[in-house]
Amino acid sequence: MERNGDFSGVDNKSLPDVQINGENPVLTSNLFLDHVGEVVLTINSDGLSWNLVESICKEQDESPCLGIKLASKSETAIKFSDVYAVEFIDWGLVHESILGNARGCLLGHASEMYRFTVHGVHRSKNQPSLWAPCVYTFGHKDMDTCQLCFNRITASVNMVTGRPKSLLVFVHPKSGKGNGCRTWEAVAPIFSRAKIKTKVMVTQRAGQAFDVMSSITNGDLNVYDGVIAVGGDGLFNEILNGLLSSKLKASYPPTPTDFLHSGEKDGCIMLHESNKTVAEASDHNEDTSPLLPGANLDDSRSPKFRTEEGCCNTDQGPSFSLPNEWFRFGVIPAGSTDAVVICTTGTRDPVTSALHIVLGKRVCLDIAQVVRWKTTSTSKEEPCIRYAATFSGYGFYGDVIRESEKYRWMGPKRYDYAGTMVFLRHRSYEAEIAYLEVKSEESSSASEEVLRGSRKRALWGLPKKPERKPCCVNCNVCTSTSHPMPAHNAEGSRWLKSKGRFLSIGAAVISCRNERAPDGLVADAHLSDGFLHLILVKDCPHALYLWHLTQLAKKGGNPLNFAFVEHHKTTAFTFTSSGEESVWNVDGELFQAHKLSAQVFRGLVSLFATGPEV
Repeated sequence: MERNGDFSGVDNKSLPDVQINGENPVLTSNLFLDHVGEVVLTINSDGLSWNLVESICKEQDESPCLGIKLASKSETAIKFSDVYAVEFIDWGLVHESILGNARGCLLGHASEMYRFTVHGVHRSKNQPSLWAPCVYTFGHKDMDTCQLCFNRITASVNMVTGRPKSLLVFVHPKSGKGNGCRTWEAVAPIFSRAKIKTKVMVTQRAGQAFDVMSSITNGDLNVYDGVIAVGGDGLFNEILNGLLSSKLKASYPPTPTDFLHSGEKDGCIMLHESNKTVAEASDHNEDTSPLLPGANLDDSRSPKFRTEEGCCNTDQGPSFSLPNEWFRFGVIPAGSTDAVVICTTGTRDPVTSALHIVLGKRVCLDIAQVVRWKTTSTSKEEPCIRYAATFSGYGFYGDVIRESEKYRWMGPKRYDYAGTMVFLRHRSYEAEIAYLEVKSEESSSASEEVLRGSRKRALWGLPKKPERKPCCVNCNVCTSTSHPMPAHNAEGSRWLKSKGRFLSIGAAVISCRNERAPDGLVADAHLSDGFLHLILVKDCPHALYLWHLTQLAKKGGNPLNFAFVEHHKTTAFTFTSSGEESVWNVDGELFQAHKLSAQVFRGLVSLFATGPEV
């Protein structure tokens, strides 16, 4: 085969120099970088870098076109942790840099040589959370030179730990605007290039992903390094609930009636209503917790949980524990809201999510266990459990989901339409909430304001809180191992009650950022701090509630800075409706519950993500 064309000034048979610095060998070689020109490539223990040769032309050439100097002193580099694939692509064209002169002519030509390609990640300067694939193709006339560099980079990339090799992928074809399959087809080459095996299941019906995950054996589950949802928050929630329903065995949170008949030692229960707040001394002096019989919790913020090991289970395969240090969930956004993806990656971009997955990124996520004790005031049934990764809401939030079910044919626009209809009705509901007090909470709730004797304030606003610090990459709050908050059964813990008419009741696990609420429901909620954010919106005039909602939709808004809004950080709460029945919104799904309680598990699951870039 005739191989013509060559760049001047390079000995095509020269092998790279290898320099030894201590224990880490550094390999350097002159190669050609496609569309750039001749570079000096350096490969060390952390990654590869390259410097452009000072000039692509002879210095004595005084032509204004040829006299252009390249930025040789500015080094370009990529770390092995940002490289997800290396490919040897054999003989082919490598193009020299194309430059224009004053006459509009172009310099540069292509030459055939041996090549290898490095696939990595590029982060946007303007939008740090937005990632894009980048490709660097290096070439040399000598195959041994190319092969040596390729082998060295490949070996170093293979040493990067934590990357998945096999994934179970669920694709929701009708998610959002029906883009599920197209979204997967767009990112699938990234997984193929990274040599990740994928078993893809396109769901044909609602609940299919739940059924698969709830019935999967430990042996089959341990084949995979994670499970991926190509769809919206609903598909992720379905997969999550399927896995946790069969693999997690945990103590229930308190029922709404448990703590009414027990109390803290020398403690009290605070009862605050819309119009009055009183402190009631507890007439029960036991130091036991208000839990179900046999409840077993540890002394950390999060309730103790155990897996199926030791429980009645027909699965005799290898054990699967939770939390699991290796197994991770992933979400490639194709839904209507995609709050999980936005909160964990900082952007709503399928390619960015795919790159997080192939690079093996990991972030822990709190999960709320929501238990329904009664569907209606007269029903008698066994407890029903749901798990929520984002939000559980009642009143306005539950009504919107129920109303939107009538207009599924409208697609994602049904939520805007349903929200408008529910807002115009302006319904409030009588209910009672009890929540575990967090003593470190800097709350501006109505009850605490009363106790400080500062009830006199404008109805429409409260003093501004300190600057909010949102969750981000390497978040100190989420990685902290301190547990200042006692568990339900710890001595000194205290339950507070709020009773009255509410327009909405919400419990946010994470900030719940989305395109309609750029800062989310609670801007400074964290991914893995072990807390729920309880938001109680009491009955108020229509105009003030509209003001509250507009603050939610505003970047930098203060939706919690109203006298009719209570915000409490807690680890558990209970709910009892005063009506016949009530509807909750649990991660976007309808959940009828007259009596309900919830608790949070800190860092129960892991996601292929890093947290949003600041």
